[in-house]
Amino acid sequence: MFNWKTIDTVLLDMDGTLLDLHFDNHFWLSLVPLELSRQRGLSTDEAQQLVVNAYEKVVGTLDWYCLDYWQEQLQLDIMGLHRTLVDRIQLRQDSMPFLAALAAAGKQRILVTNAHPKSLALKLEHTELAAGLDAMISSHETGYPKEHPQFWLTLFEKFQLEPSHCLFIDDSEPILKAAKLAGVGHQLGIANPDSKKPVKVFQDFPAITDYHSLLNDLTR
Repeated sequence: MFNWKTIDTVLLDMDGTLLDLHFDNHFWLSLVPLELSRQRGLSTDEAQQLVVNAYEKVVGTLDWYCLDYWQEQLQLDIMGLHRTLVDRIQLRQDSMPFLAALAAAGKQRILVTNAHPKSLALKLEHTELAAGLDAMISSHETGYPKEHPQFWLTLFEKFQLEPSHCLFIDDSEPILKAAKLAGVGHQLGIANPDSKKPVKVFQDFPAITDYHSLLNDLTR
């Protein structure tokens, strides 16, 4: 799928790419509306609609990913609620073998995530993900989400990357497009980010459902 000789660095999204997105989907689409319904005396439908409306106002912006923003907007203990679900924070079964193979092939592995630093810290605490990475950056450190060109410029400068020699892996097609526009040489989609949901279809990028499919070429 790729000429690995042209790739020095693999940039990896976290949620849905290295971790099962089921945790986040359950948290934001089920637990948050349920808690709002309970605390405010709303019907389930009313709480769901309130959440959807709030999400739609900031989709694609840094606020969308900011736990402090949502704590203020929804008046919920967002981190406290996160901790009630830590048993659902799970690595994809194929992530660590892939990260180990990248290391064996001499590829730099950098986590590039829109996750808020508090969420990132919680997920690192409850998985072995950090052991498979050489570096990491949250978009909140840059002031721009991955959807924005400035995020990528900051990333390239911080790690002194040659964009054309990078592979970026993400479960979001709009973010893959942003990376391509920024000059990242190779892109790859993850078609099964949530283990409880159907496989997604990518229109403009190659996509896989299992990192093991990359190992033969990578380890040649």
